[in-house]
Amino acid sequence: MRKIETAMNQAIASGKDWRSGNTSVAHRETEFGMVADVKLYGNLIASISDCGITLYDGGWQSATTKSRLNAILRANGLPGDGVLQRNFQWFLQYDGKVEPFQSGATLG
Repeated sequence: MRKIETAMNQAIASGKDWRSGNTSVAHRETEFGMVADVKLYGNLIASISDCGITLYDGGWQSATTKSRLNAILRANGLPGDGVLQRNFQWFLQYDGKVEPFQSGATLG
């Protein structure tokens, strides 16, 4: 895992807002509790809360976006969860299934 992804996950876990380079974490209070929003180049790519993890591609299915999402899933998801790519198409692996990636999909 990249240093920036480690720092990103630490910010998510600690509840502190954080920014480095092209990645930021901002926390907000909702009626259901705290939510950590992760942005890459200003585009929302994930929202993490006690209710689950919602994943977005931010309009860019890039290697960096996929790397950030997989780092978030490794730290906050279940073992085996991940974003995969086959023949230039993204897939979401969870609960032993592999399905086409849908921006806005929620796990948990």
